[in-house]
Amino acid sequence: MIAVLNPLWRPTPKPGAKPKLQLEDRVLVALEYWREYRTYFHIGTSWGISEASVCRIVHWVENALISSGRFRLPGKKQLVRGFDIPSVVVVDVTEVPIERPKYRQRQFYSGKQKRHTLKCQLVIEQMTGRIICTFFGKGRRHDFKLFQASGVQFHPQTQSLQDKGYQGMQKLHPNTRLPKKKPRGGQLTTQDKTDNRTLAQERVVIEQTNRCLKIFRILAGRYRNRRRRFGLRCNLIAALYNYELSQSA
Repeated sequence: MIAVLNPLWRPTPKPGAKPKLQLEDRVLVALEYWREYRTYFHIGTSWGISEASVCRIVHWVENALISSGRFRLPGKKQLVRGFDIPSVVVVDVTEVPIERPKYRQRQFYSGKQKRHTLKCQLVIEQMTGRIICTFFGKGRRHDFKLFQASGVQFHPQTQSLQDKGYQGMQKLHPNTRLPKKKPRGGQLTTQDKTDNRTLAQERVVIEQTNRCLKIFRILAGRYRNRRRRFGLRCNLIAALYNYELSQSA
């Protein structure tokens, strides 16, 4: 992050006053905001700067990182072409609660969570756990409808693993594995229960990924900011997660 931001940093701007925080401290302010998600006022009190300065620093770091191109995800095009097409992918949606909107509240109300939320769809590679692409929507939209709106397509040889919220996925991608639903008035067989348990064990990697992303409290607690920067912050945190995976590998 320092290497990306260093060419854009001017320690002594002309004209203007000398900034109170150096580049390394500014990056720490942004990471502290994502990780702890305290208010601008409390973070500014810790660093001895104003609330407005914290807001400008966080926005500058976010915009510079995403504009550099080095903190971007591979993208959905990698799922259908290239030399690194994954053999097995896992798709799931995680929800982040938000404050009750002033207008159009029903569009954001999630019947599953019983609150107003924003949805984040993740497509990850099962073998490595790497996040390939994301997509975002309002809490009222169904998971399968969100997948259709995302425009994600899989290579015919790629196997996709989903939960019960993606019924009808076989029509879009035949190489899909879904858990067996209990028939109305009947029971699942022992083999069906075993298959569902095996599928859940193979899909657990995306639950672990969601847990790693939600270590950053900005994605775990109630999101207080404007919704237009939600996707940008999710992508940056996902890119940091992919970087940590590459370093550990």
